[in-house]
Amino acid sequence: MRRRDFIKLIGSSAAAWPLAAHAQRPVRMRCIGVLIGVKNDTEGQARLAAFRKGMDDLGWSEGRDIQLDVRFTGGRADQAQIYAAELVKSSPDVILANTAYVVIALKKQTDTIPIVFAQVVDPVGSGFVDSLAHPGGNITGFVSLDFGMGAKWLETLKQIAPYVTRVGVLRDLGVPGGVGQWALSKRQHHHSELIGRPWMRAMLLLLNASCPHLRASQMAG
Repeated sequence: MRRRDFIKLIGSSAAAWPLAAHAQRPVRMRCIGVLIGVKNDTEGQARLAAFRKGMDDLGWSEGRDIQLDVRFTGGRADQAQIYAAELVKSSPDVILANTAYVVIALKKQTDTIPIVFAQVVDPVGSGFVDSLAHPGGNITGFVSLDFGMGAKWLETLKQIAPYVTRVGVLRDLGVPGGVGQWALSKRQHHHSELIGRPWMRAMLLLLNASCPHLRASQMAG
């Protein structure tokens, strides 16, 4: 080997040393808090397994790249409050939240840790995000359905029963998740050829805290 080639070889090897040393440095393991709004049963484990597989498919392997801190609320709002406080106190890098009442619990605990939700019907009406296009704040995620589906439901009903002139819509006022969906459906149908005039009347269900039964009251659309 000529002297010139030898010097070039040594020079290129030395230049690569810092890159190799950097590549061998241990990367900090990321911590993901997971708060699931169901029981720790077959369904709950299936949801968790799907999340694990999704992360693994993206190259984030549990135990190597990420650590999961998982809790199941069993459908209990009081348990969600307890677990939300525990997760936030542990300072994870991000929290995955399942269902609206879980997001409500987490929102009360932090406005800095990123929260990604799933299976939330109306994040705007629930006050989680400013809008679907621009969530703002520390919360974002995936809605369960498009609000426009509410309009399609009534269109389908009109096609099935064309002589219907009045429809009752049942909604629990104690759950904020239907505010945006109901408002959009109402606005669309008041100005559609399908209806022609404001004939929708909502049957609003109110939860009585002192009684397990539901009280019904009517409000003109």
